[in-house]
Amino acid sequence: MKKGKEYEGYVSTLEFPNKGIVEIEDGKVAVKNTLPGQKIRFVVNKVRKNKCEGRLMDIIEHSPMETATPVCKHFGPCGGCTYQTIPYEKQLELKGNQVKTLIDSVCSDYLFEGIEGSPTEWGYRNKMEFSFGDEVKDGPLALGLHKKGSFHDIVTVSDCQIVEDDYNKILTCTLEYFTQLGISFYKKMTHIGYLRHLLIRKAAKTGEILVNIITSTQWDNNQLTEEDALETWKQKLMELNLKGKLVGILHTYNDREADVVQSDRTDILYGQDYFYEEILGLKFKISTFSFFQTNSLGAEVLYSKAREYVGETKDKLIFDLYSGTGTIAQLLASVAKKVIGVEIVEEAVVAARENAALNQLDNCEFIAGDVLKAIDSIEEKPDLIVLDPPRDGIHPKALDKISDSIRATKLIYVSCKPTSLARDLIILQERGYKVKRVCCVDMFPATSHVETVVELVLTE
Repeated sequence: MKKGKEYEGYVSTLEFPNKGIVEIEDGKVAVKNTLPGQKIRFVVNKVRKNKCEGRLMDIIEHSPMETATPVCKHFGPCGGCTYQTIPYEKQLELKGNQVKTLIDSVCSDYLFEGIEGSPTEWGYRNKMEFSFGDEVKDGPLALGLHKKGSFHDIVTVSDCQIVEDDYNKILTCTLEYFTQLGISFYKKMTHIGYLRHLLIRKAAKTGEILVNIITSTQWDNNQLTEEDALETWKQKLMELNLKGKLVGILHTYNDREADVVQSDRTDILYGQDYFYEEILGLKFKISTFSFFQTNSLGAEVLYSKAREYVGETKDKLIFDLYSGTGTIAQLLASVAKKVIGVEIVEEAVVAARENAALNQLDNCEFIAGDVLKAIDSIEEKPDLIVLDPPRDGIHPKALDKISDSIRATKLIYVSCKPTSLARDLIILQERGYKVKRVCCVDMFPATSHVETVVELVLTE
């Protein structure tokens, strides 16, 4: 098999995350963004001993499972969605099977409870980070999501279907205004330009909306001051006919070269820098950059499943590691003796403490720090630990401490990346934990992402 050579073949199976396996005479090739049953044309871009990787060039024949009509006009070029041509029930089956295959490869004798669907298939996201750029080199200003397979090209998603229409109205208004002014976007290679990202968050339950425009400090319009331009943009947003309620409009400066949304300084142009959301009867204050599950209604399904796996909590001490803004901790606190949350992001810890006070919970304690170091400072030993780590999973040294030193009788692992989960489960089983139950929860319809909840019990 030669790197750079084009091949054709049928996708036989699908591996997480969304890698179609094509078997040709020269061996197996994994090609992203494909489906079982498709005949594809691809070019080999990585050659390895056991499995090579290819880049999709063209879909020659569609899969028999592609019986749904895409509801979004941007589907295809846009990198936001993958599964719009597949009926939702079939999407759930695909995701559940991918996770089960991974878990089966490292575990045996456990109960797989399948996959729970999202309460809403469309308009489910409560947060979107849109990027400024152009769809083709030197083309007109674009604002939206990255083109599939591209680091530079941006597709303007003015009719995105995984968000409510308020997002599309705010995006369109913003794009039209800054296009009219002729304002430049920040170019990733030269690090020159002004407009970088548009961050929109909207609560599903309260309808409150927070809008944040992220720019560099390189204002480049000699006819208008930056202050006046942003004032007019703010007024245009406030005049929009929205279903939700604008509670805050922000401006964040970011002069760092990395293409991520972060703040050197954030100014409030209108209202406040937070909004409120409700999950399972509790209220949460969420700031512009704080982590919160991006599907509010799906989060209720996820946390209900986690709470079910936790089981009887009366008179028990629970550790919530990687606790974020303390959502899980607070959902358990009402039925536990005490919950201690540990989170490395200080802003999230501050929010968690505020939320606990907001919900009148006095048996929650939140510690700011790296899980690896922070758990050494806690003298109490937990009866149960909830783990909700970032995508890369748990740091190996932290995993050692959790499984060797603390050794709680039960662990609940909430994972947003099944491959990281499978890797960590190998170690936990070696240390005496048995996987008892596994359930998937689909928080991201039309995409390849999936959450997984695992119950482990100490047997040694």
